[in-house]
Amino acid sequence: MTNMTKHQFAVLALGIFLGLIGLGHLLGKAAIEYRQFERTVTVKGLSEREMPADVVIWPLTFTEANNDLGALYRSLDIGTEQIRRFLIEKGIDPQQISVNAPAITDKLAQQYGSGRSEYRYSATQTVTVYSDAIDTVRAVMGELSELGKQGLVFSGDNYMSQTEYLFTRLNDIKPDMIEEATRNAREVAEKFAEDSSSHLGKIKTASQGQFSITARDNNNPHIKRIRVVSTIEYYLSD
Repeated sequence: MTNMTKHQFAVLALGIFLGLIGLGHLLGKAAIEYRQFERTVTVKGLSEREMPADVVIWPLTFTEANNDLGALYRSLDIGTEQIRRFLIEKGIDPQQISVNAPAITDKLAQQYGSGRSEYRYSATQTVTVYSDAIDTVRAVMGELSELGKQGLVFSGDNYMSQTEYLFTRLNDIKPDMIEEATRNAREVAEKFAEDSSSHLGKIKTASQGQFSITARDNNNPHIKRIRVVSTIEYYLSD
């Protein structure tokens, strides 16, 4: 190998060495900048409102017993008509009243019994009010004792007889609540950025939680609490 060739080789090697150093510096700087760019904060924003229910489902279940099946059905028809007449007189729309098929129990036909009963047949009949007139229905509920005085025996201790209140206008308030939850999340993120001497950047990821609708409390099931939580991740920078 000639001296000139050795010299060129040395220059080339030096150039490669310096280039590697420069490349390593650039890569290291890029990695640092990338890590800085990836600094994030994840926050949650809540939106919560109380709204009145707009639909009530009120099942009125009464019971009858008899040893004669035909007489039992006649008693059910009479009791059902008493309830319908009562509800209509109190201002309930007849179109909002429905009657389910009765449930008949033949105690003699039951394989396992708990002893002899005075009546062979027993029946439960349910008349249901499905209405958007919440105030009217709630007022009528307070006067139900009038039917009890007429001899009707109501069964209100089972799950199927529980009154249900619904809120069906979620789509009307959903956009405003999502906007509020997002705004609250950003306020939290801005406060965090300020406390950490950082600047809040763009949104990296965002997810909207499910809306929940629950009764405000046990004594006011007709008032609903609606809430949603949005989770948002923001970029941070110095």
